[in-house]
Amino acid sequence: MASLDPVLDKDGVRLIVDEAIATVTLANPAKRNAQNFALWRALAEAGRVLPGSVRVVVLRGEGKSFSAGLDRQAFTPEGFDGEPSFIDLARSSDEQLDAAIAEYQEAFTWWRRRDIVTIAAVQGHAIGAGFQLALACDLRIVADDVQFAMGETSLGLVPDLTGTHPLVGLVGYARALEICATGRFVHADEAERIGLANLVVPGDQLDAAAHDLAAALLAAPRDAVIETKALLQGATTRDYDAQRAAERAAQARRLRDLAGLGD
Repeated sequence: MASLDPVLDKDGVRLIVDEAIATVTLANPAKRNAQNFALWRALAEAGRVLPGSVRVVVLRGEGKSFSAGLDRQAFTPEGFDGEPSFIDLARSSDEQLDAAIAEYQEAFTWWRRRDIVTIAAVQGHAIGAGFQLALACDLRIVADDVQFAMGETSLGLVPDLTGTHPLVGLVGYARALEICATGRFVHADEAERIGLANLVVPGDQLDAAAHDLAAALLAAPRDAVIETKALLQGATTRDYDAQRAAERAAQARRLRDLAGLGD
């Protein structure tokens, strides 16, 4: 994949497409792929420019860490050049502050689109915003040196980049509260045991394992995967009978499509 021309390469984000598989790389290893506002805009743009032929997206980080979280420069009065600091944001109106956070969240929302399956390949530190970015994906393969932590609460903040919903869904309310409120590290063995990680592999096998999973996901017909993902995503908000009805409707669509009777 490295020989392919990037579809996007800016602000620490690189998107490469190889037929049905896309790879999004956090590409600032010198800063452990720390995140800032420009990177979030680039991640959101990667979702917008993703070709329709893509079925699986792999998210990875260059270097020893997946992402060490938010660049601490955001907490300084100066902030980043040409960008508001957190202090500036705090002084804005309720509407402006809400709109700014909503814009930042866009970098974390498109990974759960129903027409793609997303895999986070995570090594080293995945802290705060890095943890939430891994949680934004459908699946997580982690290296045996992974260290997840939700550090926002220890800084007097809350996780606000869409990570709370998937975290509770994966590990339950009580454990999610404990992880967030203490800010402690979750290592590879625990991550696999409590459901944060689908698979743990040695660090030098991480990229290969992610590619193997991506290839396996391509084996089933695309529309069947889309319908299945939609069913599973909706299962937590439907009661048993509503889920049964959703299954019937989805299967009817699949049967008609296979019989050449679809729209």
